[in-house]
Order: sequence, then structure tokens, then C-alpha cells
Amino acid sequence: MTSHRSPKSAARPGLPGPVQPVAPAVTAALVLSVVAGIGWVGGMIYTVLEWPL
Repeated sequence: MTSHRSPKSAARPGLPGPVQPVAPAVTAALVLSVVAGIGWVGGMIYTVLEWPL
């Protein structure tokens, strides 16, 4: 009777789990979202500081 074994992962030694390359589009989207988030927080701080009391 044969047994089923899963294929070996292509992980490099010393790293946990398989390493998959990140697509450039995903990296660009993450960078843009961080920039947008920083801009939003800056706008909120500016609004609070400049709000007429």
C-alpha cells in the first residue's frame, strides 16, 4: 500500500514556512496606503490645531 506525502516546501533553511515572492503591485499598494494614512493623520492633526475655539 502506498502512502501519500506532500511535496517538500521550497523554504530556505532557517526560515519558517515556504517563502513566496510579493508581487510589485502589492508592494506599491501597501506603500501608497501608508502614504495616504500618514497624510490623513497629518490632516486631522492640522484640523484640530487650526480649529477655531
